[in-house]
Amino acid sequence: MIEYSQYVRIHYLRHQRKLRLGQIAAELKLDEKTVSKWLGRERFEPRKGKGRSSKLDPYKALVKAWLEKHPYSAQQILQLLREEGCPAGYTIVKDYVRKVRPRGNAAYLSLSFAPGECAQVDWGSFGSVGVGDTRRRLSFFVMVLCHSRMMYVEFTLSEKQEQFLQCHQNAFEFFGGVPEKVMIDNLKTGVLEHKQGTAAIIHPRYADFARHYGFKPVACNPRAPHEKGRVENAVGYVKKNFLRGRSLHGFEHLAAQVRRWLDEVANVRVHRHTRQKPLTLWEKEKALLQALPLNSYDTGISIRLRATSTFRITIDANRYSVPAEYASQPVDARVYPDKVLVYHEGNVIAEHIRSYGRGGDFENPDHPRALLAQRHRARVQKNLQRFLQLGEHSEVFYRELKTRRLNANEHIKKILALVQVHSPRQVAEAISDGHSLGAYSSEYIANILEQRSRPRESPGPLHLSRPSDLLELESPATDLSVYSQEESHG
Repeated sequence: MIEYSQYVRIHYLRHQRKLRLGQIAAELKLDEKTVSKWLGRERFEPRKGKGRSSKLDPYKALVKAWLEKHPYSAQQILQLLREEGCPAGYTIVKDYVRKVRPRGNAAYLSLSFAPGECAQVDWGSFGSVGVGDTRRRLSFFVMVLCHSRMMYVEFTLSEKQEQFLQCHQNAFEFFGGVPEKVMIDNLKTGVLEHKQGTAAIIHPRYADFARHYGFKPVACNPRAPHEKGRVENAVGYVKKNFLRGRSLHGFEHLAAQVRRWLDEVANVRVHRHTRQKPLTLWEKEKALLQALPLNSYDTGISIRLRATSTFRITIDANRYSVPAEYASQPVDARVYPDKVLVYHEGNVIAEHIRSYGRGGDFENPDHPRALLAQRHRARVQKNLQRFLQLGEHSEVFYRELKTRRLNANEHIKKILALVQVHSPRQVAEAISDGHSLGAYSSEYIANILEQRSRPRESPGPLHLSRPSDLLELESPATDLSVYSQEESHG
C-alpha cells in the first residue's frame, strides 16, 4: 500500500514530466507493477478496515527511536525488546525493522568532463544469435565520450582481447580522434588485478595499446560501476531503444543496422542531461581530441601451436589448414576478430577467414598440392622401376617413348596394366617386338598382345557340295612329246 503523496507523485511524473513506467519506479523506489496499478486508478483509495493488532504495537515507537540512533540489526533489536519484556517473535521484529529502518540512499557526485578529456567503455550482452549450425552469445561494445555523450556501438561474437582492442581502434576512428583517458571496468582483458584501496595493474597488452594511441587507461574501483555511469546508461539505452523488440535474424546485418541507428537516433537525440544533441557537442569536442597515429595498432593475438599430421591447427573448436609440408611442425597463429594468419619462422604460410561456428574444417585448396605432387612423383618412380624390369629392351623403349611421346608416364602406366591380363614374359616380348618395329606407344604393345592372343584356325579338308561336281572338272591334255625327245637323245 502506498501513501497519498506517492500516488500524487506517480501521476505528476507520468503526465507532467512524461516519464516512462520504469523511470517512475526507479525514482520513487517502487515496483513497476505497483506504479502501473496506481496509474490505472483515477483516484487514491486507501486500504479499508483496520489491521490486526500485534504484540509489537506498544514497542514500535521505541524500535524507531533505537534505529534512528544506530543501525541495529533485527537480531539486536529483538534482544533489546526482550530486555523490555516484549513477547514478539523474531519474524515480526525483522519485518517491522525492514519496514521502518531509515534508508541510507547512496549519494554520488555528478562528474563533469572537459571536451576531449575522457571516454568510458563497457560491454553489454543480449541473448544469443545463430552462427552456422550453432549459437553464440551476442555481445556489444560501447564507448561514450564523456563530454559530448557521442556514442559508438559495435556487436561482436566474443569479448576476448582481440575484439576488445579492435573495438577501441574502430571507436577512435569513428570519433576522429583519441581522448586523454579511457575509463574501463575491471575486466580481465584490461586489468590484471585491482584490489580495494590499491592501484590497478593494467594488462600489459592493453597498456601497450594505450601507449600507441596516447591515452591513459583508468580502472574503476572494484564494485563501483557508478564511476562510469555514462557508459552504464548507454548500455541500458542500447538494450531498451535499439535491441528491445528487434528480431535478430543474423549477426551479419547488425553492423549496418546499429550504424544507421547511431546516425539517425542515438547521436542526434536531445540528451536529457546536456539538453543538446551529442552530435552537436561532438563537432566542438572533436577538435580537442588527440590525433590518430599514422599506423594502426596490430590487434591480433599470437598463439603457439603445432600442426597435426593432417596439416591442421585448431582455434576455438575450428580446424584450419596449413601447407602440407608443415604437417606436425610448430607454427605461430595470429588471431584477429575477422581472420587467422599462420606464420612459420616469421613468414606467412596460411590465411583464413575466422569462423565463429564450431567443428568447422577449412582447407585452402593449395595446401595439399605439395603432398599430392610428392605422392604422384612417388607413384611415377615406382611404375618406372616396375617397367624397367620387363626385359632387356624396356630401358631403350622408355628412352624412345620419352623422346616421341609427351605423356610417357601415362603410356608406362597403361603398359603395366597389361601385365594384369597377360604374363610379364608376354608383355616383355611385345616390348621387344615394338622396339624392333619402331612402334613406341602403349597402343602398339596392346595391339601386339591382342594379335598374339587370338587363336589361329588350321585349314580343313576340301568339301564338295555335290558328287556330280567331280564330273565337271576339266584338266588340260597331257603333252607326251617330251618323252619322244628324250628317246631320240638317248
